[in-house]
Formats: sequence, structure tokens, C-alpha cells
Amino acid sequence: MDIVIEFFLTKSGIVLALILVLLLMSTLAIYLRWSTPELKQRIISWWYIIILFILGIMLNSTVAMIFFALLSYLALKEYFTLIPTRRTDRRIIFYAYLSIVAQYFFAGIGWYEMFIIWIPVYLFLLLPFRQIFIGETKGFLENTARVQWGLMMFVFSISHLAYMLTLPALEAGGSSGREFVLYVVLLTALNDILQYIWGKSLGKHKIIPKVSPNKTVEGFLGAFVTIIFLAWVFSFLTPFLWYEALLAGVIISGGGFVGDIVISMVKRDIGVKDTGNLLRGHGGILDRIDSLVYTAPLFFHYLFYLYY
Repeated sequence: MDIVIEFFLTKSGIVLALILVLLLMSTLAIYLRWSTPELKQRIISWWYIIILFILGIMLNSTVAMIFFALLSYLALKEYFTLIPTRRTDRRIIFYAYLSIVAQYFFAGIGWYEMFIIWIPVYLFLLLPFRQIFIGETKGFLENTARVQWGLMMFVFSISHLAYMLTLPALEAGGSSGREFVLYVVLLTALNDILQYIWGKSLGKHKIIPKVSPNKTVEGFLGAFVTIIFLAWVFSFLTPFLWYEALLAGVIISGGGFVGDIVISMVKRDIGVKDTGNLLRGHGGILDRIDSLVYTAPLFFHYLFYLYY
């Protein structure tokens, strides 16, 4: 109980307490007005997401590593259930799952050199080599590319959040990995929400109708400007100077938009609307982390370049 009280007295805790209050107010408003069942499901799912975020990431670093590793596993599993695979591909997919343990181990101990090359170098060289012993030449290139792409998006990219937690606290403002993770996750989630709100309110011009017909120029620009402002508002979680915070907002809003439409492109290629139904009202895991697959590594390396 003491650790929870201490947490909510920190900068991260105060921000999350504010989010919980706003979510409670939204919940009461929606239920009192008898809103649509879909919106109610979304609100309920948001409660689960935020509580899991606090318990799984904010309170304990070891639990956070396990939480992120599990998230990568579920995302990769969801991805592999969607794409076409053959019986012989299962051996390669097994190596992909196994690599999650090593990737998050390197993140947990802060071994940056291995963390940054384990998947894009060693795994990318190992997986094609392993297929030689399977002996199936037909579809070799396509299958290798699918597995490697999934590893990059849902393991390598997301694991940057886990490594971010291990970053030492900075003297400037006392910000640490926990605040950095909260900053990028919060702004990424708000970017998705604000694109929807601005698009519904003012959206008239489709931005990429063939890929995501609900995305509008007005929605993108409205969220883009708002997130840049919010990046400055929440910059007390980071060591950023005002202009560094504004650039962080550009990176997060732009990167989040690209991540969203890239996963939309994957869904259209496969022919599905949602990648799953694990989160009521939100779809699957990939539907929820699509923006993070871009914002997590982009923000991490921006922060790492400036302060580490």
C-alpha cells in the first residue's frame, strides 16, 4: 500500500491520478446520458488498459519487463494468426517467439549494444539460415520477410519502451525512465483520440481514402497541432527544453499517424476490419498498439540522442 501512495505523489502518479479522475468523469457522463453500447465498451476497456498500465509498468521495473514481453508476445501471436502460414513455417515462428525472451532480457539489464542488434542483425541472419535445413524453397522469401517484419514491429519496436524504463534518472528535473514511458504512451494515446475527435467534428477531406477512409486532413492537422501543444504542457515529465518538447510532439503525432495507417494497410491486405476482439470496443492488441510501433522507437532515439 505504501508503494502505491508513494507512487501517486510522484510526477507520474499525479498525471495518472488526473487521468483516472477524467476517466471517471467521462464514465459518469456516458452512463448518465445512456450513450451507445460501443462507447460504453470503449470506456470499460480504457479502465482495464489504464489500471494494467499502472500495475504492470509504473510500480515495478521487473513486472514491467514481463508486462512488455507479454504484450509483444500477444501482438506477435495475433499477427501470425492473421497472415498466411504453412505447417513448415511453425519452426521459424517458434524462433521468433523465443527471441522475445532474449530481447527483453537485454532491455532489462540495460545492455544497449545487444538490445539494438539482437533482432535486426542476429535474428535476421539466423531465420533464413534455419529455413535451409527445412528444405522448403517455395515461398522462402515471402515467409522470411513476413516473420522479420513482425519481429521488427511488434518485438523490436515495442521493446524500446521496456529499455526506456532502465534509463538512469537525469539531474535536470530528476526525470527517469518511468516518466519518459508515461510521456510517450500518453501523447500517443491522446493523438489517436484527438484524430478521431477532430475528424468527427471538422473532417471533410479524406487524407488516404484507399487505406483508411475515416482519416481526414482536418483530423490529422487538429491532432498534430494539439499534440505539439500537449507535448510542451507535459514536458515537466522530461528534461526537454521548450523547443525540444515541441519537436517531440511533432515526432509523436507524425509517427503515431504513420504507425496507425501502416497497420491499417496490413489489415486491408489481409482483409480484416479489426485484428482481434481481446479489447471490447477497441479490437485486438494490434489495433491498440499500432501507433506505438512507430512512436516508441522514434521517441526513444530522439531522447537517447539528446540526453544519453
